[in-house]
Parts: sequence; C-alpha cells; structure tokens
Amino acid sequence: MTEFLLQWPVFLLVLARVASFFTVLPLFSYRNVPVIYRVGLSIFLSWTMIYTIDAPPIGVDGTYVAYLLQEIFVGLALGLIAYIIMSAFQIAGAFIDFQMGFAVANVIDPQTGAQTPLVGQYLYTFSLLFLLSVDAHHMLLNGIFYSYQLLPLGLDGLSIADGNAVHTVIVAFTKMFLIALQMAIPVVGCLFLVDVALGIVARSVPQLNVFVVGLPLKILVSFIMLIIVMPAFFMLADEMFSLVTKTMRDVLLALEGNV
Repeated sequence: MTEFLLQWPVFLLVLARVASFFTVLPLFSYRNVPVIYRVGLSIFLSWTMIYTIDAPPIGVDGTYVAYLLQEIFVGLALGLIAYIIMSAFQIAGAFIDFQMGFAVANVIDPQTGAQTPLVGQYLYTFSLLFLLSVDAHHMLLNGIFYSYQLLPLGLDGLSIADGNAVHTVIVAFTKMFLIALQMAIPVVGCLFLVDVALGIVARSVPQLNVFVVGLPLKILVSFIMLIIVMPAFFMLADEMFSLVTKTMRDVLLALEGNV
C-alpha cells in the first residue's frame, strides 16, 4: 500500500487514459453497461498496469495537469478510432437499405440512442457478437495496455502539428469506407440487376405495375443475398479488427513523432 501511495500520481494518469478509452470504446461504452462496472474495470486495470509499465517518477507540479489532459486526449483518440472504424458495418447497411427501399426505416439503437439503418444495425450487432466470439475485445484491451510502450507517460507534448497523426486517421477512414463498400457491393449489385430487370418488364409489359411487384421482390432478393454473403461479412470483419489495431499503433507512433 505504501508503494501505491508513492505511485498515485502515475496511477491517476493511467486511470485517465484507460477511463477515457472505455468512454467511447465499442461494446464497453454502451449505456446498458452500468457506469459502476466501467469505472471498476478502469480502476482495476489501471491498478494492475502501474506495476507493469515503466513509468518515470512524476510529481504533482505545474505540468501535472497538462500530463492529465494529454492522457485523456490519447485515450479518447484510441477509443474513437475503434468506434469509427467499427461503424463500417452501419455504413454498409445504409448502402443496402437505400437500395432495397428501407432508407426511411431507421431504428433507434438501444446502445447509443441514435437512429441507425435497419440492416446496418443488424450487421453491427453480428459484428459485435463476432468480436466477442473471437476474443477481439481482449485485443482492444491489449491495445490500451501496450500503448504505454509506444507512447509512454511523461512526454513533453504530443506530435500533432506535423499532421502525421491526422494523415494516419484519414487513411484508416478511407480503408474503412472501402471495406464498407466491399460488404455492400454484392447485395447492391444484385439489386441493381433487379432494377434493370424490372425496367425491362415495365417496358415490355406496361399493364404490370412494377412498383407493387418490385418492392417485395427487392426485399426477398436482399435477404437471400445477405444469407449467401454472410461468411464474407465475417471475413471482412476480421480484416476490420486488424485495421483497428494497426491504426491505433500508427496513431500512437505518429503522436510520439516516430512516423
């Protein structure tokens, strides 16, 4: 206990990064997870990590508040990277919903309270279940633990002015949109062919009301294609998890100035 009392300034800095990381991290930041659990997990992990990381002696002086704000910024940045990249599933669902006629059928996400696309929420829920099944949440926890090897405590400022960190995040976002397009293109492509076929039928058989037939047909084709391409979604989900860890590592290196 005496050793802990001597290290309490370091403990508060570690707690600031870990707690801010859990504030925006997917799955851990949802409103149905009690706040006391998140706080308890943050304190437990921080208490464990101060004995495993190589932190320099830090005293409570005029620069301590700057260190504290710096740790909060790093934790929020890492959590937001994971959250935004994981949103690719909702973006892919928005593409599919728009093509199949569900663009106005948004649902309220009980986790965040925001409106999300119907198919996008379906895919995002499956991605979270897949994340738990392959222990990818442990990978995220390892990311915040090993972040102290790339961006240790007590740095005199972060390397933000050179723009390398921002460039790394922008590159990750472009890859995220590309993966979202890869998820949606099989279903969207088939629905485009259905629209072409319905247009040909409308021109050849004017008596047939394609608006009555087209909507149920597109919904049926969409569900069939979702069942067929679901294994590909999981393969892209695994690629998405790898992109999250790589982006977190690259951003940490850029903030330290090693990129």
